[in-house]
Amino acid sequence: MMTFILSVDQLLSNVEQSFIFLFIWNLMRPFKPTSVFISSLEGGQEESPLKYSVFPLPQIISIQRHRADNLGFMAENGTLVTEFILLGFQVQAELQMGLFFVFLVLYLITMVGNLGMIVLIQSDSRLQTPMYFFLSHLSFLDICYSSVIVPQLLEILDTDKMVITFERCATQFFFFTLCASAECFLLAVMAYDRYVAVCNPLLYATAMTPQTRLGLVAGAYAGGMFNSVVRTGCTFSISFCKSNQVDFFFCDLPPLMKLACSETWLREQVIYFLAFSVITTSVSVILISYLFIIRAILKIHAIGGKAKTFSTCASHMTAVTLFFGTLIFIYLKGNMGKSLEKDKIVSVFYTVLIPMLNPMIYSLRNKEVKEALKKALDRMRVSK
Repeated sequence: MMTFILSVDQLLSNVEQSFIFLFIWNLMRPFKPTSVFISSLEGGQEESPLKYSVFPLPQIISIQRHRADNLGFMAENGTLVTEFILLGFQVQAELQMGLFFVFLVLYLITMVGNLGMIVLIQSDSRLQTPMYFFLSHLSFLDICYSSVIVPQLLEILDTDKMVITFERCATQFFFFTLCASAECFLLAVMAYDRYVAVCNPLLYATAMTPQTRLGLVAGAYAGGMFNSVVRTGCTFSISFCKSNQVDFFFCDLPPLMKLACSETWLREQVIYFLAFSVITTSVSVILISYLFIIRAILKIHAIGGKAKTFSTCASHMTAVTLFFGTLIFIYLKGNMGKSLEKDKIVSVFYTVLIPMLNPMIYSLRNKEVKEALKKALDRMRVSK
């Protein structure tokens, strides 16, 4: 059984972070132990366990008199884990400074590219179609996805290592999982959109109504939320006692599991099952959609028709291959977490590079986007 000491002073000094953590805590409460130990500064003695199933803010404030010092998990050896130390890449100082500027430039390109894609889609009437509606949400997820990881990575590179509180680690893990899972489902939705456009072009407008688009996007976010709640609950109900040093640049599953001292087999099975379900469901929808698309393309007899039709799907196929390829390598391989150095490199690829590459993939290979971008640049020159 895992226990933790509740720090009222710390929570009240950072209300915004507490609200986020408590929200996640309540969402994942079926997976959490319900014992709370309050330590008194005056007596230094441990009170009896207080049993709560949830921790609303009024109850937390009501026990402020206990003046607890720390918030964290009591490991089996009696060591209280209240924070983690992210070690990052552990390279020479000169190389760290170089990596800092490289990742800073990549992050700025990611922000400019994805924000520019969203603004371009919203401002150009020719891009007000279902495909670009989904693309704008993909850009939004890439912005969130990258912003959850990269600023912290830059801080680690600047300070050599970084101390992160337990609740901040759990919050980062939650939002990272949410963005990654939602992007999996969204890429499947985009494949289905291409299937309808290619295989049933006459019914495309009636099939992809604004209500249908919103429903599909809402389903992607809901699926990501469910996976994130369960995955976060399973991960952070583990007792951490081997160390509080995380040999990674963000709070991810493989390095956290290496710190576990409690039984993790059942939780790992649930996490593996969810990861397998999310990836295989999304990939299955994508593969089935493209099988029908390829069959429809092969029936086209017009000169150049096959290439033109296939070109509308090429960008999406490229994005799918890059994204799912790295996820499968990290989470569905048999030796997850056994080679963290390789995992770091692959994680950089899908947390830093892919969000940066997606706007380029969809713009450089898309005639409509290039024309809309040229039109927008022309308007900016005229306005000057």
